[in-house]
Amino acid sequence: MGSRSKINLAYIAGFLDGDGSLMLQVKKRSDCVRGFRLMATICLYQDKRHKAPLQSIRKILGIGYLSDRNDGMSELRINGFRQIKNILSDLLPYLRFKKVQARALLQACQILDKTSLRDLSQRHLKQVVDLILVIQNENYVTKRKKTKSELFKILDLTP
Repeated sequence: MGSRSKINLAYIAGFLDGDGSLMLQVKKRSDCVRGFRLMATICLYQDKRHKAPLQSIRKILGIGYLSDRNDGMSELRINGFRQIKNILSDLLPYLRFKKVQARALLQACQILDKTSLRDLSQRHLKQVVDLILVIQNENYVTKRKKTKSELFKILDLTP
């Protein structure tokens, strides 16, 4: 799992605070039992001419996918409820600006990691919706965000 010293964790947390994002997305999927999929992601960005820090972070964490985008940026993308839960648990003490999102995503991953999507109760799904909204409200995004009622509709929940 790489070398997760306090110095490395503080560096990665600072990188995430400045050039990263935390996401919990709902994706409509016809091939899933419930008609949707939930996806937790940590994403770190850097100009592709300077992607060495992303390679280093990937090595330290021992996980993630590094890719070059068409807009000149590289990104390190980490998915998975258990992986995100473990990484955020380590980074949380060092985060400054994304602490609210990290706590919300960590809480969601704790719910989603221990129960399969098929077996999630309505109460847990409603908790996850509230956590998605916390993350969305703290994130800077250029696209329109989903409302609570839109999320409830996708997840087939009643208010």
